Amino acid sequence: MHFTHDTLPQRVIFASGQAAAGVEAEVQRLGAGRVMVLAAPAEAALAERVTAAIPVALAHDEVVMHVPVETAERARAAAAAHRVDAVVSVGGGSTTGLAKAIALTTDLPVVAVPTTYAGSEATDVWGLTEGQVKTTGSDPRVLPRSIVYDATLTLGLPKEMTVASGLNAMAHCVDSLWAPRADPINAAMATEGARALASGLRRVTHDPADLQGREQTLYGAYLAAVAFASAGSGLHHKICHVLGGRYNLPHAQTHAVVLPYVLAFNAPNALEAQVRLAGAFDSGSALDGLEALRDALDAPRCLREYGLAEEDLLDAVGAILPVVPPSNPTPATAENIGVLLRAAWEGTLP
Repeated sequence: MHFTHDTLPQRVIFASGQAAAGVEAEVQRLGAGRVMVLAAPAEAALAERVTAAIPVALAHDEVVMHVPVETAERARAAAAAHRVDAVVSVGGGSTTGLAKAIALTTDLPVVAVPTTYAGSEATDVWGLTEGQVKTTGSDPRVLPRSIVYDATLTLGLPKEMTVASGLNAMAHCVDSLWAPRADPINAAMATEGARALASGLRRVTHDPADLQGREQTLYGAYLAAVAFASAGSGLHHKICHVLGGRYNLPHAQTHAVVLPYVLAFNAPNALEAQVRLAGAFDSGSALDGLEALRDALDAPRCLREYGLAEEDLLDAVGAILPVVPPSNPTPATAENIGVLLRAAWEGTLP
C-alpha cells in the first residue's frame, strides 16, 4: 500500500435545530464584527433566522447557478464597499460557490450553512463561469473555516430537488473511487457516504418529515464531499462541468442523470469500486444497486428534459475529451463518450 493523502483543515458542527447557535458561535470564534450574509431570495427569511444573533453588515441575494464571473465581481465589490470581515453563506451549492468566489480574491473567512446536499461546503474547489466555459480549481483560501449542519434546514427542500441534490452527492462518492488522487482513505469515506446516502434518501422520499433520514443524507453528503475534495474530479465531474457551464444545465439534475452512465462506462475496468458500491447499495452489482435506488427515488432520467439539445451532443463530446483524466479506468474516445452522452440524453438504460 502506497499513497499520499491530504486532509483539509475545517471545523464541522452537526446538530439539528441548532443552526442559529452554531453560526453565532463560529462567527464569534472568527472575531468578526461586520458579516456579509449570502442567501438567494427564496431563502432570505431562513437566512435571517439563522443569522439573527450575529453582526450583519450586508445581506446579499444575487445568487446565480454556476457563479458567472460578473456575479462574483459584483459580490466582491459589495464586500469591499461594506468593509466586511467574514462571509456566512446560507443555501445550496450556488450560494456556497459565490462565497468561495469572494474568498478566492479577498481571503475573507467563510462559515457555510448548507440547505441542500451539494457538498461544496466541504471542499476547496471553486468554479466560475465566463461565457460558455466553466473553470474550476482548488485553493485553500476558498475552503469554509466552519460548516454548520442542521438537518431541519432541509425540511423545505422539494422532493425533486432532494433527490437530485442527494444523487449529486452520490456522484461525489462514485467519482472519488477512480478520480486522479483516489486513495484508500477517501475510498473508505466514499463507501460509507454512499451507504448513508442510499439509506437516507430512501427514508426521506418515503417520509419527508423523517429527520433521522435527513441527518443520514446530510452526513453522507459531507463524507462524499470530503472524499471528492481529496480524490479530485473524475470523469463524471468533468462531463457535468462541461455540460453545466457550456449549456447552462441545472447542476444537481445533470449529475443525477449522468451518474449511472459513467458508472456503467467505468465499472468493467474498476473492480474494487464496483465491489465497494455493490456493498454500499446492498446489491449484487454497483449498477443494479444504483438503478434500484434511482427507481425508488423516481430520479431524473434524461438530459433532453433539462435543456440539452440533440445538436449539442457532438460539440459536447469535443469539449469533454480534452479534460478526461488520463487515469480514468476506461480510456475515453470520441466514439464511446458520444455513446454515453447519447444514452444520457435519451434516458435509455445504461
